[in-house]
Amino acid sequence: MGSLTSDELTENGSSLGNIKDVAVIGAGISGVVSTAHLLREGFNVTVFERTGVVGGVWNYAPQPDRDPPFPNVRPPKPNWAEVEKEGLSSDEVALIHGPPNPCYAGLKNNIPTPIMRSSLLRWPEGSEDFVDQRVVHQYIQDIAQLHNVYDKILFHTRVESVSKPEGSSKWIVVTSTFSKTDSGHTLTRKTWKFDAVVVASGHYHVPFVPDVPGLSTWKQRFPDRVTHSKQYRTPTPFSNQTLLLIGAGVSAVDIAKETAPLGAKIIQSRRESKYDVLGSRLPEGVQRVAMTAEFTIDEESTSQVLEPGRAIPGKVILEDGKVIEGIDRVVVATGYITSYPFLGDLEQPLVPWEDADDKVLVTSDGYITHNLHKDIFYIPDPSLAFIGVSHLVSTFSLFDFQAQIAAKVFAGQAQLPSESQMKREHKERKARFQPGERFHSIFGEEDKYIEEVLGWVNNDLKKAGLEPLPGMDEEWLAGYKLLKERHRSLT
Repeated sequence: MGSLTSDELTENGSSLGNIKDVAVIGAGISGVVSTAHLLREGFNVTVFERTGVVGGVWNYAPQPDRDPPFPNVRPPKPNWAEVEKEGLSSDEVALIHGPPNPCYAGLKNNIPTPIMRSSLLRWPEGSEDFVDQRVVHQYIQDIAQLHNVYDKILFHTRVESVSKPEGSSKWIVVTSTFSKTDSGHTLTRKTWKFDAVVVASGHYHVPFVPDVPGLSTWKQRFPDRVTHSKQYRTPTPFSNQTLLLIGAGVSAVDIAKETAPLGAKIIQSRRESKYDVLGSRLPEGVQRVAMTAEFTIDEESTSQVLEPGRAIPGKVILEDGKVIEGIDRVVVATGYITSYPFLGDLEQPLVPWEDADDKVLVTSDGYITHNLHKDIFYIPDPSLAFIGVSHLVSTFSLFDFQAQIAAKVFAGQAQLPSESQMKREHKERKARFQPGERFHSIFGEEDKYIEEVLGWVNNDLKKAGLEPLPGMDEEWLAGYKLLKERHRSLT
């Protein structure tokens, strides 16, 4: 992996003014706004999107992804050659090459639209605070259309490698493009060179499945009865079922809200923490219990196929010692693993997070993206940037803001601190981090983050005689203040 050359580094900071060609990985909201802001600054941009549509997690497709391994607790090693396995149909290759996103039919935004919006386009007049995925998906598509992003996208194209040879000023990007033909399909590989790369591939690709004793056995014996929330699409299969939901995040709450009206009896198993703040949104009658500790199967059970209406023949033992029986279905809604499989050795799934060096990006925890300045710039070489890493934020608004910052830095209009200063700041942030915390969460402090970053960038823009970035408007600031007050009342 290369780094900035000596003439790009100064004692006072890092300048990135020689960038012309930029790759953007992903065409969800982060990729779309990144591309739009880069185009505004005059860059040549190429977007790689492995599915066939703009929209990322907000694009609903009835076909779910394949089941993840049970358990699945670390970033997986990529198997790019899997698509070339003999005997696969074109549809199977397409599913592997560009897996569906976890969007379910009833998905709605959980951040009010007035504070979940891009600076590039306002929501349609009269939009409600919470809208369904079709409205959100259309909004992202409208941004892409309005700002000529579609012209830059290569669909059905996955990125398999991003690297910079030592001493080189160019990033080498290797892609694979899937195309259907009259006789089947083709896979076309290509190697590209770019001055900079923006990773905007999102969080929601690799399901996290906890290593709970016996859970993998339940999945193996009764595969259709045990799933991860990424496979959830509609509530119909859960009608009049006893459902064990594992997890306390947004998808767990949404699944509970969708299945309860169809007669589902819902038991939510979760670990209590300061992030468990959504309990008040659950429908009436949901039983909240401790985290699962073990799954057992009744000794007399030998059947691999359960008759409709028959519960799973086993017990769930909770961490507090209580036992649950009569479960019909299990949905593991325990989130996702951070993974950038195309970044090669920068992803180290066997290295504990506390042993991360000053080069690695992802370690065994599968959550922290290490060595980023302000959750955006890769410190050893800031011509590699990430948009959308920050967690528990206003999403669209913050990712749009981060994209503006990246564009200004890439254009050489704003200067990064020196590498040593960025390393020191990152080290201090890690020193404050405690196990169980969410490293990239700026929950309740997003306005402070924006003010700090905006002050740095606008100071440089002012020195250069350029127009300052406006930051968030009064409507957003007022809405964010109200959101913080609501969250405080829940804790």
